[in-house]
Amino acid sequence: MSAQAHTETWIERAEAQLAQAGHKRGGARRAVIELLDGQTCALTAVEIEDALRGGERRVSRASVYRVLDELERLRLVQRVETGQAMVRYERAHDHDEHHHHHLVCDECGLVMPFSDPALERAIDKLSERVPLAVSEHEIVLHGACRDCSDG
Repeated sequence: MSAQAHTETWIERAEAQLAQAGHKRGGARRAVIELLDGQTCALTAVEIEDALRGGERRVSRASVYRVLDELERLRLVQRVETGQAMVRYERAHDHDEHHHHHLVCDECGLVMPFSDPALERAIDKLSERVPLAVSEHEIVLHGACRDCSDG
């Protein structure tokens, strides 16, 4: 990989891949990309629409879904299945970028990112023993958050 590829931001990579795939630059696309770039954890399409509502340009839910589909096809975002009957999306990370998993409160629906280097090492060791070339993984832990479990 070239030195330029290491310094390229996710937004630049997303715009370049979208242009290469024949997608024109648009206000809705740019708004969704900028929002996802600043997020630390996965959002639903409704949460994305709500976050963009106060911005310079209102983005319809249909446009949000269309942009997310385009980004997912290009492997620029990944779906996060939290088991809450709503799909969440977050930008896809490069292999050398920070990788996280998710904690889900089954009571209030809160989704929180978490990282654990020991878990990553264990997954790496496991991937050497299974008959599969592991390309990605996602861990979702369910339970009750501190606020919900104190009640």
